[in-house]
Amino acid sequence: MRFMTLYKPGREVDGPPREAELAALGQLIEEMTKAGVLIATDGLAPSSEGARVRISDAGFTVTDGPFAETKELVAGYAIIEVESKQEAIALAKRFLRVMGEGESEIRLMHQGPNCEPATSPNAATHGSATARRWRRGARVVESGAALRACPGGETA
Repeated sequence: MRFMTLYKPGREVDGPPREAELAALGQLIEEMTKAGVLIATDGLAPSSEGARVRISDAGFTVTDGPFAETKELVAGYAIIEVESKQEAIALAKRFLRVMGEGESEIRLMHQGPNCEPATSPNAATHGSATARRWRRGARVVESGAALRACPGGETA
């Protein structure tokens, strides 16, 4: 199962972690890489260097940072491949111990070129894997979920 974890420190982060955090973080990243569970990870620049783009009936609105809602700011991410949501939670806890503050949001990622969702606890209620598969170019999703974008820009 592939998950994306989003790190939210609860405040604006204006630089990389301190030296001690960086060393501990490097060790954790090395362990996760050797174990084959870490796909990608990185920290993000402060919101003052970013922008938000919104669309509405009136068109696009672009707002340059910094952003006032600091408790929701994402300061980093990791993409991990693990056997279960519980394993993803355990890794997020290890990461938060290193960082010493904040929260990590864990989100299951969709898999494969046909946007087949990764296995989930409620899969039994949606039928077989074939019934759950999101077909390229289809206007509806057989599991009853909303339309999703697939890799390569196709819609399922």
